[in-house]
Amino acid sequence: MIRFGLIGYGGIARTVIDTLAGNGQAKNRDSTLSGVLIRPDRPQPDAPGVPFVTSLEALIEARPDVIGECAGHHALQTLGPAVLNAGIDLVAMSVGALADAGFYGELVAAAEAGHARLILPAGAIGAVDALSAASLGDLTRVCYRSRKPPRAWLGSPAGECCDLLALKEEAVLYAGSAREAARLYPKNANVAATVALAGLGFEATEVELVADPAVTENVHEIEAEGTFGSFSIRLAGRPSPANPRTSMLTALSMSRALANAGPIVII
Repeated sequence: MIRFGLIGYGGIARTVIDTLAGNGQAKNRDSTLSGVLIRPDRPQPDAPGVPFVTSLEALIEARPDVIGECAGHHALQTLGPAVLNAGIDLVAMSVGALADAGFYGELVAAAEAGHARLILPAGAIGAVDALSAASLGDLTRVCYRSRKPPRAWLGSPAGECCDLLALKEEAVLYAGSAREAARLYPKNANVAATVALAGLGFEATEVELVADPAVTENVHEIEAEGTFGSFSIRLAGRPSPANPRTSMLTALSMSRALANAGPIVII
C-alpha cells in the first residue's frame, strides 16, 4: 500500500486524486491518499473524503510515503527542501525551478540529508527514459521544440517578437539554451528543464519555442543523437478537463510517478 500526499489542489492534483484514490476512497489496494496541503488563507474546497491540511507539518505528520508537488515553482522552492529533509520522497512537477543552479543544489543537499529521493516525472512529454539512458553513453545532441498556437503564447515575451494574432505561418520565438529558455519563459520551462536534466544539461540542450497557426494543440518535439543512434518523438497534448492550461498527460505522469513508489517500478 502506497500512502501519498499532495501539495496543491489545482487541476493536476484533482486528476491525480481521481486516478489513484477515487476522491479519497482507494480505488484499489495499491494506493491511499494521506493528505492534501492547501493554502490556509483560502476556503477549504468542497470535496468530501479528501483529507485537507493547511500546513506542511500536518502533511508530514500524516506519514505519506511520497508527496507530489503540483502547486508551482514557488511552492517547490519554499516547501520542497523541508519534505526531503523529513525523509519523504518528493515528486516535483515544477521542474523548471531547477534551472536555478543554487536551488538545484539546495534540493540535492536536502535529499542527501533526509535520505530521500527527488523524483522528476516526464510530465507532458515522452521518451525521457530513452534520453536518460542515452546520456550514459556519448549523447551528442538534444533539441527540444515546443510548438503552440499563437494565442497560447500571449502574455509571454513572445509578444515582443511579433504580432502573434496576425501570424500566417510559423515563427520561431526563441532559439537557445534550456537555461535561458527557463529564465525568459518560466511558464513553459518545465518540459525544457526535464529534457535538459535527462540529457545534456541546461547549457548544451537546444530549445526552440515556436508559434504555429497551423496547430491546435500544444506539440512537443524531441530530437536526440549519439553513439546509441538517434530518435525523434512528437507528442500533441490535449488539455486537461480540470485545467485547460495544462496537459492531461502531465497529471497522468504525476499519478504514475506516485504509483511507482510501490514494490514494482516501471522505468
